[in-house]
Amino acid sequence: MDIDLKKIKEQVLNQNLISRYLVLILGATLLAINYNLFLLPNNLVIGGTSGLSIIFNRLFNWNPSIFLIFSGIFLLILSLIFLGIQETKVTIVGAILYPAMVSFTAPLANNLIKYLDFDTTIIPVLIAGVLYGTANGLIFKVGFNTGGGDILMKIVNKYAKITEGKANFVINLIIMLSGAIIFGPNKFVYSLIVIYLNSLIIDRILIGISDSKLFIIYTKEIDKVKEYILKDLKTGVTIFEATGGYSQEKSNVLMCAVPNRDYYLFKKVVLEIDSRAFFVINDCYEVAGGVKRRNLPFI
Repeated sequence: MDIDLKKIKEQVLNQNLISRYLVLILGATLLAINYNLFLLPNNLVIGGTSGLSIIFNRLFNWNPSIFLIFSGIFLLILSLIFLGIQETKVTIVGAILYPAMVSFTAPLANNLIKYLDFDTTIIPVLIAGVLYGTANGLIFKVGFNTGGGDILMKIVNKYAKITEGKANFVINLIIMLSGAIIFGPNKFVYSLIVIYLNSLIIDRILIGISDSKLFIIYTKEIDKVKEYILKDLKTGVTIFEATGGYSQEKSNVLMCAVPNRDYYLFKKVVLEIDSRAFFVINDCYEVAGGVKRRNLPFI
C-alpha cells in the first residue's frame, strides 16, 4: 500500500494548532523584545534580516521596524515564486508576526532601556544570546520559523545545490562580516557569542538534555552481560547480529540505554566481566517504547 507522505505531513502540521500558534506568538515576542532591547542598541549583527536592518539603520538611518516589515513581505513573495506554496505556508505567519512584534514592542523597549545600565558590554551580549536561543528554540520546536534568512537559505539550497547548513553559514557570514566592517571587530566577536549561545540553547530546547547513555557493546561474555543488564539494571536490552569489517567474523552485539547515574558502575562491571569488551557510547536524549526500568529519570 502506498503511503501518502504529503497527507501525513499536512496532518502533523495541523495538529495542536492553537497551542502551537500561542508558542509561536510567545517566541516572536521574545525575539522582538530581544531585538529592541539588546541587539539594536548594541549593534549586534547576527545575520538574517535583523542584522541587515541594523546595518541599514546605521548607513541610511532607515527605520528598523519598517525595514523588517518590507523585507519580510519581499522575501515571502520570493518564497512563493521560487519555493512554492507548501514551503511558504510554514513561514508566512512567523514572517509577518515577527516584524509586527518588533514594531509593537518598540515603545515598551524604549521605556525600559533607560533602566538597563550595565557596567560591561558582555552582560547584555549574554542576555541577548540566551533570549535569542530560547525564542528560536520555542519557534522551531512547534514547527515554525520567522522567514527572513531562512527563506534565502532555502532558495540558495534549492538552486545553488549546496546544503542548507552551508547556505545558512554563507549568508549569515556575509552579513556579519559587513557588520564587522561597519561597527568594528569587537561587535563581530560579541555577535559570535550570541550565535554560539543561540545554537546551544536551541539544541537543548529541541532535543533536551542527555539524561542517559546508549551503549553498544561487543563482548565474548554476552550472556553474562545480558544477565547483568536484565537482572541488576532491570532494563531492556537488544541483541543484534554483526559482522566484523576486517575479520568477517559474525557475532552478537548488545544495545541498551543506561541512565547517567549508572554510567560509571555499568561500564566498570562490564569490563570486570570481560576486560576486552568493546564499547561505543553515545548521549541518549529520549527513550520511547520497549522495556525500560521504571525509575529511569525520563519515564
